[in-house]
Amino acid sequence: MARKPETDAATGVATTGHEWDGIRELDTPMPSWWLYTFYATIAFALAWVVLYPALPFVRGVLGADTRRQLAETMATERAKAEPILARLRAATPEAIAADPELRTHALAGGRIAFATSCAGCHGAGGQGAPGGFPSLADDDWIYGGSFDDIRTTISHGVRNGEDAEARGTAMPAFAQAGLTMAQIGDVAEHVLSLSGTGPANAAGATLFAENCAACHGDRGEGNRQVGAPRLDDRIWLYGGDKASVTRTIAYSRAGVMPAWQGRLDPAVINMLTVYVHALGGGEQ
Repeated sequence: MARKPETDAATGVATTGHEWDGIRELDTPMPSWWLYTFYATIAFALAWVVLYPALPFVRGVLGADTRRQLAETMATERAKAEPILARLRAATPEAIAADPELRTHALAGGRIAFATSCAGCHGAGGQGAPGGFPSLADDDWIYGGSFDDIRTTISHGVRNGEDAEARGTAMPAFAQAGLTMAQIGDVAEHVLSLSGTGPANAAGATLFAENCAACHGDRGEGNRQVGAPRLDDRIWLYGGDKASVTRTIAYSRAGVMPAWQGRLDPAVINMLTVYVHALGGGEQ
């Protein structure tokens, strides 16, 4: 309910004429220091708009241009780095790893590039992650762990549909390729027995020989040429329990990795190759 403005007897301050539940609102003026500060900020904002590029397509009377300054700074830094980058582009990863100076630069630059482009899937330390993101810090490699193998994988990726040289072949979904779920369960038991984590299964061994050994090997030793992982160790991309192995056999898996060739400078790909090789599982 609004009332006619009047002066509050207790404070001597005029009211606004508003009242709620018997409480009247005082029309107390703002403190002078607050008003002066507020006016100063308005004046500062106006001066900034005139002096600096605060509005689209307005450079300001001082001619300051932070975008241009950033571009110039980046160009300067690229020019400083270009001599070492040129050497990193021209050298093979093996030669980089053998040269103390180049190796130092490669490990430093590779660490940064890995954190930016790879750690989201493979983990900050290359430890991998559940769901098909392999560890890069052990000695279990799907496509090989030599410098050349690693560089090829980084450059072309895996099953990405964008690079004709991408790694990876398709594993059949055996639930749709003629095996019953009972047979798939037998194969899963045999697969687990290869690494000593499950009981032997004669029927599964026969089915494995007929359907799986061509890629994974008679003993589950794997085949890097086609990207068929080892099954005789206890390292699993999608889980090593019977349910996970059964699902893999029945419905297949198809991990994807982008092709970094064309996205990253060849020098950066070489640095990443040396860095990944040095994580702990690299091969000669």
